[in-house]
Amino acid sequence: MSASILEGSTPPPARAPRSERPRDRQISVYAELSQQVKDAGLLNRRRPYYVVSIVLTVAAFAGVWVAIAALGDSWWQLALAVVLSLVCTQFGFLGHDTAHRQAFGSHRVNEWSARVLSCGFAGIGYGWWMQKHNRHHNAPNQMGKDPDIVSEVLAFTPDDAAERTTGARGWFTRHQGWAFFPLLCFEGAALHANSVATLLRDKAMPHRRLEVAIIAARLGLFVAAVFLIMPPVLAVAFILVQQAVFGLLLGGSFAPNHKGMPIVPKNAKVDFLRRQVLMSRNIRGGLLTDFMMGGLNYQIEHHLFPSMPRPNLRKAQPMVREHCAKHGISYTETSLVGSYRMVIRYLNRVGLGERDPFVCPLVQSVRN
Repeated sequence: MSASILEGSTPPPARAPRSERPRDRQISVYAELSQQVKDAGLLNRRRPYYVVSIVLTVAAFAGVWVAIAALGDSWWQLALAVVLSLVCTQFGFLGHDTAHRQAFGSHRVNEWSARVLSCGFAGIGYGWWMQKHNRHHNAPNQMGKDPDIVSEVLAFTPDDAAERTTGARGWFTRHQGWAFFPLLCFEGAALHANSVATLLRDKAMPHRRLEVAIIAARLGLFVAAVFLIMPPVLAVAFILVQQAVFGLLLGGSFAPNHKGMPIVPKNAKVDFLRRQVLMSRNIRGGLLTDFMMGGLNYQIEHHLFPSMPRPNLRKAQPMVREHCAKHGISYTETSLVGSYRMVIRYLNRVGLGERDPFVCPLVQSVRN
């Protein structure tokens, strides 16, 4: 891999003819893959798939609440709390897909579908999530640009860990990898809280009052219904289990995709294809993995083609993998368990103060 990937890292060579410039070659490499994917029809919207998926998920949501009302005062309600978490996670995935315009031809229909699915069923703010997620897609794992590697709790970079070396916070940081899964149980509550806080704070966000009202109604009706159907102790247990499993399922689908992959320096300029492929990780598995992770197990393909419908990602994978091999670009794929092992090991190494817990191949190519 040549050092030209990181523009500005080395003195520029003599100006080459336009057709031979590295940037032009890099653009053409992605354009070649993009045209291949487009010719295969994999970027076409999949409206029937998403209409059926949305209808079935809404029906499942209604069915779970009918079962909750029928079961009443029974500790078997905790099993239904787990099922409800699974359904709400699917709403999160559907909101993600429609926000990426994967479902419908109309931008407006996609936007409002995402808003209803995210705010009304998952309880997550569409406007807040879009701002955050767009920045992540533009610069995955890049310091100072990707909001997904910024956390008040976990240190994702050595620089973050260097600021957390003393007292209880220092001890926690040194052992943070082992706290990763317990912390995921709070991810659902954090998504609710961050959504509302951002919507209340950012007065320029479109439809923010409507989104706040929808989320408040969704969460308020959820709590009220649970306490109306169940005695107080069971109601509290139901809410805690539902929120914990929701956070674990949703956060557990996001975490394996980038955590533990190379961290890119803030000022590095990386071409689009390598930026998306080298900082992402795919998860091996079958249809069950696709369902439980909402297609995010094909993270490389999703980052290269964000508007590609979820069911097409599996079809695009052989093309992308072959293209990466052709151009000498590392394509990372592992098992779900293996990915979590990498995340825990990475977080612990960062917490222990290792300066290069995962050496970025882009940076390494410049150093060599």
